[in-house]
Amino acid sequence: RVAAEGAIVRYIHPGSRLGVLLEVNCETDFVAAGDVFTQLAGELAMVVASSEVVCVSVDDMPGDMLSKEREVEMGKEDLKSKPEAVRAKIVEGRLEKIKRAYALLEQPALRDNNKTVAEIIKEAIAATGENIQVRRFVKYNLGEGLEKRSNDFAAEVAQQTAKKAEAPAPNKEEPKQEQQAPAQAKPVVQVSAGLVKQLRDKSGAGMMDCKKALGECGGDVEAAVEWLRKKGLSSADKKAGRLAAEGGIVAYIHPGSRLGVLLEVNCETDFVAAGDVFNRLANTVAMQIAANPSLEYVSSEEVPAEVLAREKEIEMGREDLQSKPEAIRAKIADGRVKKLAQERVLLEQPYLLDESKTVSEAVKEAIASCGENIQIRRFSRFVLGEGVEKKVSNLAEEVAAATGAKA
Repeated sequence: RVAAEGAIVRYIHPGSRLGVLLEVNCETDFVAAGDVFTQLAGELAMVVASSEVVCVSVDDMPGDMLSKEREVEMGKEDLKSKPEAVRAKIVEGRLEKIKRAYALLEQPALRDNNKTVAEIIKEAIAATGENIQVRRFVKYNLGEGLEKRSNDFAAEVAQQTAKKAEAPAPNKEEPKQEQQAPAQAKPVVQVSAGLVKQLRDKSGAGMMDCKKALGECGGDVEAAVEWLRKKGLSSADKKAGRLAAEGGIVAYIHPGSRLGVLLEVNCETDFVAAGDVFNRLANTVAMQIAANPSLEYVSSEEVPAEVLAREKEIEMGREDLQSKPEAIRAKIADGRVKKLAQERVLLEQPYLLDESKTVSEAVKEAIASCGENIQIRRFSRFVLGEGVEKKVSNLAEEVAAATGAKA
């Protein structure tokens, strides 16, 4: 029976260094709201978090991973003296064991280690009277694959000192005979505490920075916001190249559990990761991903070249461009493709809390505020029943079919 209802559930391990997003399906929203289903889904998310599983069932194991494991097993020393046919048979047996180790349905259940996940799902099916299926999951480990930096403050200080020592001394100019007129002093602007507070609320910058910005901009709050943004963006760009391997895994589940997002955001230290600025940014971005179904990539650099080429081919073939010269057609098509790509890129979107800036600019402002590099690394977005054909119930036909079957 078709199971297209159910729930998207999450599990974030304490410390936010590990997270899981899981879709479990059943047949009706009534069962999805019940205790049997919700307890099962929550347990399955924890099993994913606590194991090394990469697929739901043994049949779902990625082909490239299976090929690699087969190659490793075939090359092991204990099999080299055996005949080819025997080696192949032993390897296939070992691969079956490996597939079970990586498949969620084959793992021991948390509630009873004597039962597998597949068995407790069957028990839930018997209890609810509906088909229940684990459809998909994704698991993030913080900083997975990133090289972590080990801080050596003494070395950093020595390096900075050496750089300053190597810098050429400024050329001293001979004092000029003619006395130059003194530069006209900038008029001092009295900045009230109320203006400083207003600017802090709008920009999130420090008190002294806000006071200086207002002084530079003659007390104009909007101009001071721009001044701070430029100052912040400048310092953020310098920090953007530094390694960010700390941070947090965050999740957003929309009310009703029909939509969920898992997101990894990185920074340089766990101190910043625990702060309000970082967490406000991460949680807002997770909600932004949930609200935008067209998002596929974090940055424009991630958009595959073949995707851009395919989109350009489509645009070049559109009727409204056929009458134009080739060079103009190509230019218009490139512009349209760029716009299409931007619609799929997270960093190019208007920021959820302030649509006058992009997500990229919001990240840079957080960098300026925290003093550390911050990067959005990856995200996954699940919509319940996406791609599953839903069943249209006709009770009269079901009753008639059941009656006919009994007769």
